[in-house]
Amino acid sequence: MREILIAGLGSIGRRHLASLRALGWSHLRLYRTGRSTQSDAELAGIPVDHDLPTALARRPIAVIVSNPSALHVPLALEAARAGAHLFIEKPLSNDLSGVDELESLVAADGLTTLIGFQLRFNPGLRQIHASLRAGAIGTVVSAQVHWGEYLPDMHPWEDYHVGYAARSDLGGGVLLTLCHPFDYLRWLIGEITDVSAVESRCDRLRLSVDTCVDVTARFACGASAHVHLNFVERPTSHQLTVIGTEGTITWNPADSAVHCYCAASSRWETLLAPEGFEREWMFFDEMRHFVACLQGQEQPLCTLADGRAALEVTLAARQALAAARVPVLGT
Repeated sequence: MREILIAGLGSIGRRHLASLRALGWSHLRLYRTGRSTQSDAELAGIPVDHDLPTALARRPIAVIVSNPSALHVPLALEAARAGAHLFIEKPLSNDLSGVDELESLVAADGLTTLIGFQLRFNPGLRQIHASLRAGAIGTVVSAQVHWGEYLPDMHPWEDYHVGYAARSDLGGGVLLTLCHPFDYLRWLIGEITDVSAVESRCDRLRLSVDTCVDVTARFACGASAHVHLNFVERPTSHQLTVIGTEGTITWNPADSAVHCYCAASSRWETLLAPEGFEREWMFFDEMRHFVACLQGQEQPLCTLADGRAALEVTLAARQALAAARVPVLGT
């Protein structure tokens, strides 16, 4: 059994490590720069390389790319050139530099590539995906996403000012850090064709990155969406509403239950998550899926093309923030 190399041992890299161990994948190696802000106790006994060419010369079967967002594509390119399959954490990058080349390498060598949008493995969102395709609420008209997290609480073991989410050079900002809705809305409803965005300037985090943004999007099918993302909200709040011509569906990850209103019956129906479901299940199922893809048993649920599409929407929203603002008459 060839090794899987984990490149980046922040909180998400350690989650993937734990999932691989739980799956019984014992051939593991770590690539580390030594900049982690967490304890190394849980990593004891796993071989480590501090030089990427040395690590890749060992010909790992796959590389888990879980370093800061701005460094994803450069590392993935090196891994792809070494013939490794790829698991790349979301977002794919903080810009499109090198993405064309990565797509070419992956296609030419037939490399399996999975993008780490773990919410695709949430049972509630999977149920919504199936329900929308079955026409449970008719034609989708609009969707609303509200997601607020308090940045200082996201990684309480480190000074939030120096974490990747607060640093533009590492691919931070709320749009990139909380970009999941731009993936799951595409997955649920379809391609997003254009966006506009506005940013609040009222928070007190005093960061140089975007921290509170409202995005309006239009889908190729004609539906629209509003996505609100912020780094200042306490307590955490994340919820999705999808409105159709024949009903409404709501979901939030607090319990991952789906609530569906059917206009024909004038009733709400609740579909609960599996008994005992907890957040870590998504990461485990995601890694189980990746291993199954490596073994040729499944096809990637979230492809490199999906990762690029979500990134393009995110970057379009960032560009929209810089667009000219039209003042309201009388102000």
